[in-house]
Amino acid sequence: MASAMVRTMSTAAAGAAPVSLDTINPKVLKCEYAVRGEIVTHAQNLQQELQKNPESLPFDKILYCNIGNPQSLGQQPVTFFREVLSLCDHPALLDKSETHALYSSDAIERAWQILDKIPGRATGAYSHSQGIKGLRDEIAAGIAARDGFHASGDNIFLTDGASPAVHMMMQLLIRSEKDGILCPIPQYPLYSASIALHGGSLVPYFLDEETGWGLEVDELKKQLEEAQSKGITVRAIVVINPGNPTGQVLAEENQKKIVEFCKNEGLVLLADEVYQENIYVEDKQFHSFKKIARSMGYTDDDLPLVSFQSVSKGYYGECGKRGGYMEVIGFSADVREQIYKVASVNLCSNVSGQILASLIMNPPKAGDESYESFMVEKDGILSSLARRAKALEEAFNSLEGITCNKAEGAMYLFPLIHLSQKAIGAAQAAGTAPDAYYARRLLEATGIVVVPGSGFGQVPGTWHFRCTILPQEDKIPSIISKFKEFHEKFMDEYRD
Repeated sequence: MASAMVRTMSTAAAGAAPVSLDTINPKVLKCEYAVRGEIVTHAQNLQQELQKNPESLPFDKILYCNIGNPQSLGQQPVTFFREVLSLCDHPALLDKSETHALYSSDAIERAWQILDKIPGRATGAYSHSQGIKGLRDEIAAGIAARDGFHASGDNIFLTDGASPAVHMMMQLLIRSEKDGILCPIPQYPLYSASIALHGGSLVPYFLDEETGWGLEVDELKKQLEEAQSKGITVRAIVVINPGNPTGQVLAEENQKKIVEFCKNEGLVLLADEVYQENIYVEDKQFHSFKKIARSMGYTDDDLPLVSFQSVSKGYYGECGKRGGYMEVIGFSADVREQIYKVASVNLCSNVSGQILASLIMNPPKAGDESYESFMVEKDGILSSLARRAKALEEAFNSLEGITCNKAEGAMYLFPLIHLSQKAIGAAQAAGTAPDAYYARRLLEATGIVVVPGSGFGQVPGTWHFRCTILPQEDKIPSIISKFKEFHEKFMDEYRD
């Protein structure tokens, strides 16, 4: 009692707030997530200003090209997926005669099949912590069909999007700041943020912009040796394929070298494969790292591998539904028990997201009533994304001081911008990175939101920004026009 009073008096006497930036977890302070960082916060403030006074700014709306959030920019949900989801969420519809006039017969049949896999047909109840067994089995069957190698539902952990799965693996692997994770630069900031939050060290490996963001195994070896010389134990490597923010698709031979590297160095391979449906060039195709490892003859005993998938990307774009999974292979039974324990702390992922994850890995097949309309929707979305990527890439490359690699896949372009010393000086005077200064000026002139390259990491002395290809196709010419006008004025203003 007396000691409690002393503590209270000492806090009051000091006049300090019980919680301040000095007293919170320093790992939280270290963590940054540029995709929703300072530029986006400024955009949201400008949006509020526009709502109060529509004439106050030189544009009439904010265009969020900062994040892979397709439906926020007008992409429509895939009909079959939403039909099944709505029937599962409200099973009473299945007993109504008019439902057969409103829904396709295969959506109705699939909803029955899914509900039969859910205990009590209760989508509002907690599920098994790994996810509903029958849905995990469906996902495993989809993986096996994609790769041509066996997959087991016991290895699937359903999560609220891919992000919690990444956090789960970082939590498992990182013991202290002496544990490192090899991570591509540029990288999706989820990785740097999760490594920081869990107290590890990010070990960067640089993608080669001049070869279309190539991933060289010699660079991996160099960075591994450098980390080891500093006393860091490298536990795993993150590979993002197709790349985010860089949009490259790895060649099969390159993937084999990466698998071999992981095997030789005893590393866990963390394969971010959430853009596996987003391939826009005819000479490239997606190969999962599991397929590559199995084709090389490697088994669970040879290589620990975790692959991440999400309902947020691809042609489905169901970001708000928070569905995803990781397939975990090559871990011993006792370690898998620990992964399950961590999953069970969160009870389970949301059941709607689980259902969607099973649907994206088992969409309508030829002969199903919905198949033709489903393929029209899917191909329409993907071919439009390819055209948008090409239009934006050509537009960026036509501008003074900008070079932009081809987007082979994913949802982004990551142009290199050559800024003058005058522009760099203005950014330094404003206390910000040069590419962040450019992005802020772009936002304030046009309402277009992009993410500075400094939020993803880049070769020192180079500057970039990430721009999504997600605005609807009829909006792209207007965005290009606004961007071009801004860029030309900016270049003239800061000409050395």
